[in-house]
Amino acid sequence: MNRTRALLVIPCIAAVALVIAGCGGPAASPSPAATSIDVTLQEWAVVPSAATAPAGQVTFVITNDGPADIHEFVVMKTDLSVHELPVDANGKVDEAAGGMEVEGEVEDIPVGGSENLTLNLDAGNYALICNIYDEDEGEAHYTMGMRAAFSVTQ
Repeated sequence: MNRTRALLVIPCIAAVALVIAGCGGPAASPSPAATSIDVTLQEWAVVPSAATAPAGQVTFVITNDGPADIHEFVVMKTDLSVHELPVDANGKVDEAAGGMEVEGEVEDIPVGGSENLTLNLDAGNYALICNIYDEDEGEAHYTMGMRAAFSVTQ
């Protein structure tokens, strides 16, 4: 290619690059901030600060108020009643049973401890439970009342 043609081609390539860069459409809007839900675990209750949240990122700020037991926090998507989840012979929820799907969990939160769990939740019904079975005490935390219904709206 001769020198004159090269000098004409370079500005054309630069102009095409600018046009392509500008064709990306409008800038993507930032994703909304996560909804924060405080959850208190205690003998024998799961107490969320709200019973609903909008679909998207939900951060559960979990605190174990005890007074004596380690707890866990499990989020399950289900259309089953939170009071009638399938349990095994010990009263622990059978997490592999049909009709529900574990979305996330935090295990072994000590008394006085706090943990965060951030999940991307679709619209639907959920169960928030502690699913510990203490063999020494013969206590299934779910059966003893550690459960709460939760819903996510569109």
